[in-house]
Amino acid sequence: MNFFRPSKAALAALLVYATMAASSAAQPAETFLPACYKPAPGDNRLIQYPARSGPYRMALVNGYTGIPWRAQMIEETRAWAARPENAAQIKELKIVSTGADVAAQIAAIDNFIQAGYDAIAFDAVNPKAFDAVARRAKQAGVVLISFDNAVDTSAIVRITPDWVEFEAIKAQAVVDMMPAKQGRLLEVRGPAGNSTDRDRHAGLTKVLSRYKDIKVTEVTGNWDTGTVQKVVSDAIAVNGNFDAIVCQHGCAGVTSALKAARSPAIPVGGDAANGFVKGLIEQKLPGISVSTSPGQGPVAMQAAIALLQGKALPSLVNLPTPYALTKDMKPNVNYFPDLPDTLETVSGYANCGVQFSAAEMKRYLTNTNQGS
Repeated sequence: MNFFRPSKAALAALLVYATMAASSAAQPAETFLPACYKPAPGDNRLIQYPARSGPYRMALVNGYTGIPWRAQMIEETRAWAARPENAAQIKELKIVSTGADVAAQIAAIDNFIQAGYDAIAFDAVNPKAFDAVARRAKQAGVVLISFDNAVDTSAIVRITPDWVEFEAIKAQAVVDMMPAKQGRLLEVRGPAGNSTDRDRHAGLTKVLSRYKDIKVTEVTGNWDTGTVQKVVSDAIAVNGNFDAIVCQHGCAGVTSALKAARSPAIPVGGDAANGFVKGLIEQKLPGISVSTSPGQGPVAMQAAIALLQGKALPSLVNLPTPYALTKDMKPNVNYFPDLPDTLETVSGYANCGVQFSAAEMKRYLTNTNQGS
């Protein structure tokens, strides 16, 4: 297949990066949809590209696989792109998953760059190693966006929760629910080397540094429910019951392990997967559900289209962090008794105009289970 390749001079004139240093007094009106795409504290850089006409060829390169969150994110991205107002802007949408191999993910991004795609969003395997591919995207005039697991380069737009604050919210709530601010807390971490795991661990450490009588035991759950259940069960078997647990993701494994061990009703902080939230309710566990929505995929695609249209975005965007305490949870609002445990209960971001109904989410889960 042959692709049109403009001259270097034309490419430089038309598609060069326009990375703008904004002052601390920058006005929100300078950027696209500021209620959604809020700059991270202390980061005033903006990124903007020359506008080009659509419709656009878009790609999403997912890395880590094997957890329902990623499957729902992909299905929500497809559904969002199929809505008439979005489909009018998208000539083609290609989605691939590369697993935990960073070289494979970079190769997939390079393939889309070489194939002449207009924009590529990716959920990075780790925060490093993407500087070179960001430069290659820049040279080719391709909009590159990192989301969820942010990369450590300011050359592209990165969209992510503030993961340090995210886990700090969870950890502080768990400590607040402990009858005495002492004892043993189990931390269930994600994949080693991942930027999200790194930052979330930092958030928990930030909180617990103020409580010298709380001792932390770490295990690695890899964000996988089955793995989480095993490592929590093993930790209880070796150490006895804990006084509190903070889990990053796959946290239905925590409630299952506590139930099997006949543990006392200890405070638990975890994700927003339907199974975990239902476990809190059914086992009467004091706890908190903190969400990172799979709606990040559509939010990243929406940002890519805005950049292709010449609009500016902050270099580092921090999305809001929805959460709910057990005492405040309501059926069919915070959890869904008739929907699968794998459902992520917070499907989108209202401030971004990305939302999905329970019926839509059920359909996406059906599509996922059928392998679509």
